[in-house]
Amino acid sequence: MNWRSTTLRFALLVFILQVAAGIALLGLTGAVVRQEIEKGAALRAETLRDDLLVTYGQGGLPALADEVRARTERIITPDAVLLLVDSGGKVVAGNLTGPPPHVAIGPRHALFKLVRAGHAAPEAMWVRATPLAGGARLLTGSVVESQQRILDYLERSAVAGLTLAVLFAALAAWLAARLIAHRLRATVDCLEAVREGDLGRRVENDRSGDAFAALAGAVNMTLERIEGLVGELQIATDGLAHDLKSPLTRLRSALERAAIDVREPAAQQAVGRALGEGERVLAIVETALRISRAEAGVGRDAFRSVDLVSELNDIAEVYGPVVEDAGRAIAVDAPVTAALAVHRELLGQAIGNLVDNALKYGEGPITLRLEVAPGAVTIAVEDRGRGIPPGLRAQALSRFGRLDAARRGSGAGLGLALVGAVARLHGGAITLADAGPGLSVRIVLPVGPADPAAS
Repeated sequence: MNWRSTTLRFALLVFILQVAAGIALLGLTGAVVRQEIEKGAALRAETLRDDLLVTYGQGGLPALADEVRARTERIITPDAVLLLVDSGGKVVAGNLTGPPPHVAIGPRHALFKLVRAGHAAPEAMWVRATPLAGGARLLTGSVVESQQRILDYLERSAVAGLTLAVLFAALAAWLAARLIAHRLRATVDCLEAVREGDLGRRVENDRSGDAFAALAGAVNMTLERIEGLVGELQIATDGLAHDLKSPLTRLRSALERAAIDVREPAAQQAVGRALGEGERVLAIVETALRISRAEAGVGRDAFRSVDLVSELNDIAEVYGPVVEDAGRAIAVDAPVTAALAVHRELLGQAIGNLVDNALKYGEGPITLRLEVAPGAVTIAVEDRGRGIPPGLRAQALSRFGRLDAARRGSGAGLGLALVGAVARLHGGAITLADAGPGLSVRIVLPVGPADPAAS
C-alpha cells in the first residue's frame, strides 16, 4: 500500500471526517440529553427544597418533620427524595433508610445510588444537603432512575451507531476512492495507449464540466499537439534523410572515382581520409535520424514476433569473423527461449552497436546473454574489459556522450544513445552494470500479454 497515494489520502480524509462527524453528533446528543436530565432533576429538587424551607421558617423543625412525613407517606411528590436528620445523625423523617455517605453540604447536587423506603433495589438520584439550625440537616433530591436507564440505552445505541458510522465511513471512503480512480482510468488508459504508439487515441469527453473533464480536455489538446509534432518530425526526418543522404552519397561516389584517378601517394591518402570522413558523417546522420524516429515512437507498426535466441545467434554469426580477426571470441548464452514482438531491424542494430562497442573498447570474450524473468526479457552484451565507472555511466548513455577512456575510437557517441532509444521504443530501458570484470550493457524489454510465453 502506497501511503503517498493522493487517492488513498483522500479516502482516509473522507473516512476520518465521517467518523469524526458521527462521534461529534452522538457525543453532542448524549451530552445534551444528560444535561437536560440533570437540569430537570435539579429544578425539581430545588423547588421541593424551597417549599420545605418555607415550612421550616414558619414552624421550625417540628413543622418541617411533619411536612416531610406528609410528602413521603402520602406520596404528595412522586420521585421525591427527602430525609431529615438531627444533629446526632438520627433520622427524624424521610423516605431514605439513612443518610448517604460523603454528601457534602453545599449548593450543588450529587448523583448517588440509594435505596428508598419500600424499594428493594437502589435507584439513581440527585441529592443535595442543606444545613439547619442546631446541626440538623435536610436532604432533598429527585429520583432519576428511569431517565438514567434511558441515558444508558442512549449510550449503548450511540456505541452501535458509532460502529455503523465507522462502517459507512469506510464504505464512503472506498466509494470516493473508486470514483476518483474510475474518472481517471480513461485518461490513464488513453496515455498508456499513446505511449504504446496509438497517437490517435483520445480521452472520451463525458461533458460533465468538472475538473476531470477539464483534465481530459487538456490531455486531448496536448495529444493533438504531440501527434502533429510527431507527424511533422517524421516528414522532416524523412526529408532530411533524403536531402542529406543524396549529396553524401554523391560525395562518396565522387571520392571513390577520385581515388581511382589520382596517382600521387599524398593525393591518394588525402582522398582516402576524405572518403573515410564522408562515410563517418553519413553513418552519424543515419544514426541520429534513427534515434529521433525511435524517440518519437515511429516504427511501432513494424513490430513482429521474433525468436530472440535465433536473433542473437544470427548476430553472433555475422560478427564472428570480425571478432576472430581481433583475436577474441563471441558466444551466446541463452538457456531459455523467448519470442517477443519487436522491431527486428532496430533491435538488431542496437545489439550490433553493443557488439561494436565491446570490440572497440572492451577486452576478452564477448557474451550475448538472454535472461527471462516474470514480465520482462533482458538481452545483455558483456565483455571483460575495464568497464565504465558508475559515475560516468549517465554520461555514456547521453547523446554524443564520449568518455575520455574511449576517445581512441572514431565514434560520435551515438551508439548507446541509439540503444537507449530503441529500448524505450519497445517500452523498456537500458542499464549499465559490472560484469565482474568488464561491462554488461542490458536491454530490458517488457513482456506484454499478447507476447508468446517464454520458456
